[in-house]
Amino acid sequence: MKLLRYGEPGSEKPAMLDAKGQIRCLSPVIDDVAQGVLSTQGLARLREIDPLSLPLVERSVRYGPCVGRVGKIICIGLNYADHAAETGAAVPEEPVVFLKATSSITGPFDRVLKPRSSTKLDWEVELGVVIGDHASYVSEDQAPDHIAGYCVINDVSERNFQLERGGQWDKGKGCDTFAPIGPWLVTRDEAGDVANLKMWLDVNGRRYQDGSTKTMIFKPAFLVHYVSQFMSLRPGDVISTGTPPGVGLGQKPPVYLNVGDVMELGIEGLGIQRQVVEQA
Repeated sequence: MKLLRYGEPGSEKPAMLDAKGQIRCLSPVIDDVAQGVLSTQGLARLREIDPLSLPLVERSVRYGPCVGRVGKIICIGLNYADHAAETGAAVPEEPVVFLKATSSITGPFDRVLKPRSSTKLDWEVELGVVIGDHASYVSEDQAPDHIAGYCVINDVSERNFQLERGGQWDKGKGCDTFAPIGPWLVTRDEAGDVANLKMWLDVNGRRYQDGSTKTMIFKPAFLVHYVSQFMSLRPGDVISTGTPPGVGLGQKPPVYLNVGDVMELGIEGLGIQRQVVEQA
């Protein structure tokens, strides 16, 4: 299944795509694509629904973040061998974990705001893992059973805030609009081989990131296992799993986003995003 949310910010409605790619409203069935709906049992109930029995929604609607009421966004840094190389960093022996504020979540086609005093605004196309069932101290073998599905995330970053303002990555990661999520959540059974998906990102029509999840150091199942040793993962939590090479910081010389720039990005089978940079 492909699940999504549409409508004005804060008033999004749940929906799914039918076999023709048309949006079908799920409001008669569920209140949101969130929390218990994403559990194994919740998704099983949705699979029993005939999409053609649901109200048809116009394609021109705004796409909201594909997951509602996210409890936390856990991010993994330097998780692609080729990205670590471009930044001059050593390949981590264990995952680098940091948190991204949930207030940074926005829709996949919404504007991205350049913060005041920002000088090094950057992009990162990433595979998002959406938790379906509560996970605490799960094994790597058990971990896939706790995953509801996958989505596209742009881990927008301000490198000056992240690296030059006291050593806390969170400062450069959690600004408003820094987490476009969607356009839809693709359930685990339909996402394909998530360890070998093409992923890309363009800025103003120029391709900067052209990679694959196959260069990911720590794969999704291991990450769910690993993070669950430090904090419980709850339905609707999101793990953003790192980015391939081609970020602005890695260019020679570095290239950063300015007001008016357009980012377009996507992951094979998971959809595309587009954002225009505006001033905060």
